[in-house]
Amino acid sequence: MVKIPYVKSEVEVPENVEVIVEGKRVTVKGPKGTLSRTFNAPVNITLDGNIVRVEVFFPRKKEKAMVGTVASHIRNMIIGVTKGFVYKLKIVYAHFPINVKVEGRKVLIENFLGERAPRVAEIVGDDVKVRVEGDDVIVEGINIEHVGQTAANIQLATKIKDKDPRVFQDGIYVYEKHIGDVIKRVA
Repeated sequence: MVKIPYVKSEVEVPENVEVIVEGKRVTVKGPKGTLSRTFNAPVNITLDGNIVRVEVFFPRKKEKAMVGTVASHIRNMIIGVTKGFVYKLKIVYAHFPINVKVEGRKVLIENFLGERAPRVAEIVGDDVKVRVEGDDVIVEGINIEHVGQTAANIQLATKIKDKDPRVFQDGIYVYEKHIGDVIKRVA
């Protein structure tokens, strides 16, 4: 098999976004805020005008894959500081009405299946905001990883064990993902 000498991926930076590259640390500043991340990957990250270049010379299979992964993370950072991310979750219950409250950095889910103790889901990251509007829980922020993990924590907090999931469908489920105002995925 012939060894590939060079692999690169380029990310274009919009006009209203500032990117700072210091070695493997990338900082992205935009209208919605600032994101910073250190990549512990065997790749070279350089800034050339308004293009961020992720490259590696004579890569192995995993190093070649890391080029696309790091470029994708940088793209998500740029989208986050320009548009932001919003995940919508639906509160579903059959008999016991579920009460959801946000207290500090935690989401309290009370009266789930009639349980006396509240179930608790952690809000990840300082930039994530969670609010409850009727039967919807809305998670929004500029870091897609923090927004997605917070939504997953809320959904997993209402996981029902040792019962048939076709019968006991109570819970809080992600049903819509937005990038800014554009719907990315609807369940």
